[in-house]
Amino acid sequence: MITSAQLRAARALAGLDQRTLAARSGLSLPTIQRMEASEDVIRGNVDSLTKLISALDAAGIELIGEGATSAAGGRGVRLKSKPARRK
Repeated sequence: MITSAQLRAARALAGLDQRTLAARSGLSLPTIQRMEASEDVIRGNVDSLTKLISALDAAGIELIGEGATSAAGGRGVRLKSKPARRK
């Protein structure tokens, strides 16, 4: 699974604009825009998500899932769990 926030962060970290990511993944620009505008987990068909993740991987991006550790070295970002609201 990949969230829209992860996608935006991954694209920024790789220095890719939406048009370039669309070309590298073989997806349309509106598809990338729709994925980034979605709430939380990106929904799409398996083929599109596989193409997207493969393009990010080729750009040097490692997606880190909730509770997972990074298997390789390098720099990256991780969004912390949201703290509980105080009453």
